[in-house]
Amino acid sequence: MKKTLLKYPWLVYVMLACATSSWGSAFIAGNIATQDLDPGTVAFFRFFFATLLLIPLMLWLDKGGRRPKGKEWLMMGFLGLTGIALYNIAFFIATRDAPVVKSSLFIASNPILILLMSALFLNEKIKGRQVIGLILALSGASIIITEGQFSTLISDGFHQVDLVLLIAVICWALYSVVGKVALQTFSSLTCTTYAVGTGTIMLLPFAIVETSYTELQNTSLLSWGAIIHMSIIVSVISFVMYYQGIKMIGAAKASIFINLMPLSAVILAVVILDEAFTFVHFLGAFLVLTGVTIGSRSGGIGNKTTKTPVMADGR
Repeated sequence: MKKTLLKYPWLVYVMLACATSSWGSAFIAGNIATQDLDPGTVAFFRFFFATLLLIPLMLWLDKGGRRPKGKEWLMMGFLGLTGIALYNIAFFIATRDAPVVKSSLFIASNPILILLMSALFLNEKIKGRQVIGLILALSGASIIITEGQFSTLISDGFHQVDLVLLIAVICWALYSVVGKVALQTFSSLTCTTYAVGTGTIMLLPFAIVETSYTELQNTSLLSWGAIIHMSIIVSVISFVMYYQGIKMIGAAKASIFINLMPLSAVILAVVILDEAFTFVHFLGAFLVLTGVTIGSRSGGIGNKTTKTPVMADGR
């Protein structure tokens, strides 16, 4: 595969586009799966199946790599708690209760919060262009979450699903910041595999409490197909493709393709779920993606020295 990519460099960009676009499909698959099963249960089965694939993949591709020991298990547990368990419960609640267009565009602003937390906890400097990107992305996120009705937010406050989206973004940012520390010791594949494994164990009690054997029997093939899609395509195959792309062209260029995630989610939501895409969504998306791109190009998000583990909503 690597020789083919070296011979035809444009295939690297196609591969990255396919990988990041598939992450947007997780929003649609989550919406489908949560029609039959509760969010915690969907999250558990998604990562249970992903773990079964990731473990042999790690043993094959990262043979002899560093494995966690001692207190390092606490770090892996924190990654599993924030990026796998809590994030995905919030993510699937949002895909069930909020329009996919809204949730995907709001979550697209996540790199900006990662930038702020990296500055706060890792003492990374925020540059001038990053401040501009921060302002633009937060403005876009505000427009998306309020749907342009700022007066309604002041009078009525946040809706419950808006707070769920906010929790999701905070959890992913914490996962990413701690992941930067973990990746100084472990490979991305090993880090992700252990985070997914520990997170799956944490999700097991939710699946047991939420779901009965009868409910599992009555779950439609479409819902199981959506879960399998998220496990195999979104969480594993796209992971391998994305990191292969990073190796070929570097994280700085590869990270720009992440902006295709909300775009694909919005297109799929409009086509498959018949959701509306309004001018307010367009304006918010434009500000978010512009802000994230400006912040990325200034060296804080997605440069060659910055690494974050993949997973959660497929990222």
